Amino acid sequence: MPLDPSRNPLALAVGRFKLVILSGLSGSGKSVALHTLEDLGYYCIDNLPLFLLKDLVLGLRQATLNDAFKHTAVGIDARTSPDELRDLPTLVRTTQERGIDCRVIFLETNTDALIRRFSETRRKHPLTRGDRSLAEAIELERTLLETIRDSADLRIDTTQTNVHELRDRVRGWLVGSASPKVSILLQSFGFKHGVPQDVDFVFDIRCLPNPHWQPALRALTGRDPPVVDYLESSSEVQRMRDDIQAFFAHWIPAFETDGRSYLTIAIGCTGGQHRSVYMVESLRRHFECAGHQVIVRHRELS
Repeated sequence: MPLDPSRNPLALAVGRFKLVILSGLSGSGKSVALHTLEDLGYYCIDNLPLFLLKDLVLGLRQATLNDAFKHTAVGIDARTSPDELRDLPTLVRTTQERGIDCRVIFLETNTDALIRRFSETRRKHPLTRGDRSLAEAIELERTLLETIRDSADLRIDTTQTNVHELRDRVRGWLVGSASPKVSILLQSFGFKHGVPQDVDFVFDIRCLPNPHWQPALRALTGRDPPVVDYLESSSEVQRMRDDIQAFFAHWIPAFETDGRSYLTIAIGCTGGQHRSVYMVESLRRHFECAGHQVIVRHRELS
């Protein structure tokens, strides 16, 4: 019977750690799944020999690893010795009994689809050799990994699954159906100094009232209270801000569903000192309240 973590001091020390073991047939999408785990914040190790996995589990049990490893994922393939592969379910059980959240994901695909994928990519199957055909290598790998497949917590058949669907399956199983929040970079700039490169969206707000023409505000920036008060007194400024917020309220969930991790938004006015700076700061508060991680850059103020 598994140990009760509430009665196990060692388990209490390591209960914050999560370990995902990812295995499956070569060509079934393990790299995509591992990259998905990496995007979810897991420290990922591919093709880890099982004897090293035992050392990793020991490190977790002794709570010697720092927070960078508290969510760890490892890829295991058929190049590990058959005896070690057969021992994996026992290792998983032992890990769970020590209070570590350990789960196994196994990916599989039918032979015809795997042959087609290897033919299209022209990659060599890791178990092929001079006297073993691709089809034979696939079936050998299927046999070697059978123990892991039968004990896996999640099995995904990727025969008819595209990369986006696979990411959604892995992400949904680990963290629920909600997609992770996209991180947003907000940048203010002045058009007279050029439009920034490598951005996803550019908004031109030069049509809004310009504090530059107010002598008392000219030397200030969009972060200073007198400029903020001046701009917020304008219904046009409020309407522009509301329209930008409404646009992203509609479209950011679509980007998140598509697997986007980052979004760069540039807001430009003439000099990049007043209106664009104000708008970026206002949008920062809006996006942070919505749960997004936000980075702000004021190009012309740096």
